[in-house]
Amino acid sequence: MIEVKKEGVLLASTDLEFENEGVLNPAVLREGDSVHIFYRAVRQGNYSSIGYCRLEGPLTIAERWDKPFMVPEFDYESHGVEDARIVKIDDLFYLTYTGYDGINARGALATSKNLWHFKKQGVIVPPITYAEFVFLAESAGKINEKYYKNYKFYYEEEDPEKKIMLWDKNVVFFPRKINGKLVFLHRIRPGIQIACVNSIKEITKEFWESYILNLQDHIVLDPVGVHESSYIGSGCPPIETEHGWLLIYHGVQETDKGRVYSACAALLDLNDPSKELARLPYALFSPEYNWELIGEVNNVVFPTGTALFGDTLFIYYGAADSLIACASVKLSSLITELLTYIPKNEK
Repeated sequence: MIEVKKEGVLLASTDLEFENEGVLNPAVLREGDSVHIFYRAVRQGNYSSIGYCRLEGPLTIAERWDKPFMVPEFDYESHGVEDARIVKIDDLFYLTYTGYDGINARGALATSKNLWHFKKQGVIVPPITYAEFVFLAESAGKINEKYYKNYKFYYEEEDPEKKIMLWDKNVVFFPRKINGKLVFLHRIRPGIQIACVNSIKEITKEFWESYILNLQDHIVLDPVGVHESSYIGSGCPPIETEHGWLLIYHGVQETDKGRVYSACAALLDLNDPSKELARLPYALFSPEYNWELIGEVNNVVFPTGTALFGDTLFIYYGAADSLIACASVKLSSLITELLTYIPKNEK
């Protein structure tokens, strides 16, 4: 088992109107000794914006804004901009987030050349309804039936005319181009999928229709262990190591106390990250302290960003959908542990 140190709560809500209900699920970017935190800030009524703070080192708050960094502007995000992740690829920052319109929650993208002024590129996940998704996936004839588990969620509304889109969230870019392409992970329940494009302009409805017809070929990880038996989702941007891309993601288990969200870890191939090399057969860490067990949503640790200082990997996460906390682990130890789970015929 890997030794994980819970560093404790890093950020809590304040009396400021834009974050008086909770703070959670931060995007994280290290530049020098500074760690930029772009966090989900929730105000009364469950309306979300993105707040900002800067750490000096991995844990010391040096600056925190008293106004939102990013706010809803368009219909697809009218109820909230949520759960951001961030990477820098070449000279461009890619900030992905979930746009929530009060009904639909879908992955969106904003880009910037200077980290401070972002241009929203819109929703970049499939612009289709769940019914369209089922039709396309069935046309392929080989999709895992678990991808239909969510029909009750999509059709539980009493109003049959209500247009519920396919929920595709947790969009996370790899922090560099791979084989000359932009590569990102996303999540159509219950697994994690991967997509590759030459440029953002290629991400069209036609692109996604063709993609879903071959969805089985794009699945990177599906739930395996008990701790992730319900569904999984990409969490922190992948971390490049000599042995592969380290992916810290979240897994969800249904229990008699409700859903439990844990942090999980896997290793993907450096040149072909659609290939899983190994994953921990147990959770990297799970809710255990009161601030992870009780909150807006109980029993949640939701990792969304990391910062590496020396050999210590700091993992920032939402705790019980109410607070932002941090855990740390020795990167070398985690990689060594993962390597023990590579199937013998692939070593």
